[in-house]
Amino acid sequence: MAFRAGVFWQGVRDTTPMLVGAAPFGVIFGALAVSAGLSAWGALALSGVVFAGSSQFVAVSLMAAGAALPVIWLTTLVVNLRHALYSAALLPHAQGLSARWRWCLAFWLTDETFAVVEHRLRTQGMGADGQWFWLGSSLAMYLNWLGWTLVGVVLGQNIPGLESWGLDFAMAATFTAIVTPQLARRPVLAAAVCAGVTALLARGLPYKLGLMLAAAAGVLGGMLAERGLARQEPQS
Repeated sequence: MAFRAGVFWQGVRDTTPMLVGAAPFGVIFGALAVSAGLSAWGALALSGVVFAGSSQFVAVSLMAAGAALPVIWLTTLVVNLRHALYSAALLPHAQGLSARWRWCLAFWLTDETFAVVEHRLRTQGMGADGQWFWLGSSLAMYLNWLGWTLVGVVLGQNIPGLESWGLDFAMAATFTAIVTPQLARRPVLAAAVCAGVTALLARGLPYKLGLMLAAAAGVLGGMLAERGLARQEPQS
C-alpha cells in the first residue's frame, strides 16, 4: 500500500492542539516516575510500552504508595477499559485493513487520537486513505509522549518538586476539550455521569481504588446506554 504523505501529515496537523496539551502531562509523568524510584530507562519504557498516560500516572502513584502488583495491574486495566469503547466505535471503519494495520492502530489508540479520528469520520468519512490520517495522528501522539517523558525525566532529576508545579492543568483542559463535544451523545453522557458520581462517592478509598471504580462505572454506564440506544433504533 503506497504511502499517502498528504493524508498522513493532515492527521499530524489536526492532532497538534492535543500535542500541546499533552506536553506538560508528559513532563510531570517523567518527573513523577523518577521521584517514585524508576530509572530513566524504566520511565521511558513505561511510556513506550504502555503508552496510556492515565494508567501510567495511576501505576506510578500506586508504586510509590507500596501497593501490591495485582492491585496495580487490576487498577490500570480498569482505567484503560474505556479503550474498549473507542475500539468498538472505530472497528467498523477498520474492517477492511490488514491485521498488521489493525494491531498498530489499536496499540497507538489514545483519547486524543480517538477524538481526532472520530471527528474526521463524522465530517469526511474514512475514505480510501483514512488509515494514513489515523496513523499520522497516532505516531504524532506517540513520539510527543516519549519526547516529553524524557524531558520530565531529565528535569525531574535536576529540579526538585517539579511534579508539584501544577502543570497537569493543561492536560485536564485538554480532556475537557475532548469530552465536552462528545457529551451530546447519550452513551458518552451516561458514562461521564456514572464515572463522576462514583468518583465523588469513592474518593476516600485507599490506593486510588476510587479511580478504578469510577472507570468501571463509566464503562458500564456507557455500554448500557449504547445497548439501550441500539434497541430503540429499529423502532424509530
